[in-house]
Amino acid sequence: MIRLDKILADMGCGTRSEVKKEIRKGLVTVDGSVEKDPGRLLKGSESITFRGERLVYEAVVYYMLNKPSGVVSATEDRKQKTVLDLITEGRKKDLFPVGRLDIDTEGLLILTNDGEMAHRLLSPAHHVEKTYFAKVRGRLTEEDVRAFAEGLELSGDFTALPAKLEIGAAGEVSEALVTICEGKFHQVKRMFLKRGCEVFYLKRLSMGPLVLDEKLNPGEYRRLTEEEIRLLEEIR
Repeated sequence: MIRLDKILADMGCGTRSEVKKEIRKGLVTVDGSVEKDPGRLLKGSESITFRGERLVYEAVVYYMLNKPSGVVSATEDRKQKTVLDLITEGRKKDLFPVGRLDIDTEGLLILTNDGEMAHRLLSPAHHVEKTYFAKVRGRLTEEDVRAFAEGLELSGDFTALPAKLEIGAAGEVSEALVTICEGKFHQVKRMFLKRGCEVFYLKRLSMGPLVLDEKLNPGEYRRLTEEEIRLLEEIR
């Protein structure tokens, strides 16, 4: 059971104190009847209207975002635009990004309020693979492929787990796909730098069973499908 005022606050109708005032003004109905008690306990399946608009309450929500460059992977930031600022639907008070992408990195980012699912995706114990497309300054070779596969020592106390490097183009500027199963700070960039190449464009294409929807332009998002949610639930 969940309080009526919390449901409305979670749906983005205002803060708890603001929605309490609206409820007491008679601006909320539950199953067709005006409800003035902010503390009324509901199942979440009731028909609720706020200022005449019907609301659909969901306990958990999942979004796939094509994160653009210049936006930070955070719930709030005083100086920079955040990924949550891109979500224009009502319910986003308790949303958070699953993991982080650097401010200049684009691509797949999952936003949810499902902490258990986020833990499964991020936990080192599950080794969820993440694939990135990278453009780097420098010529990539088969030696780099072998070095990635063996695991690169990036600092005195951290050696990256074996990763898969697939070279798409090699020259003064090279292109490649790289798949890792962890996500340390600036890891992909540091791996390439260790091999003498500088990343100047990075885009995450997949995370576990989820693949970035090609129809999503940078900054656009959509709800996950039932099948995508089912695939996430299978991660154990």
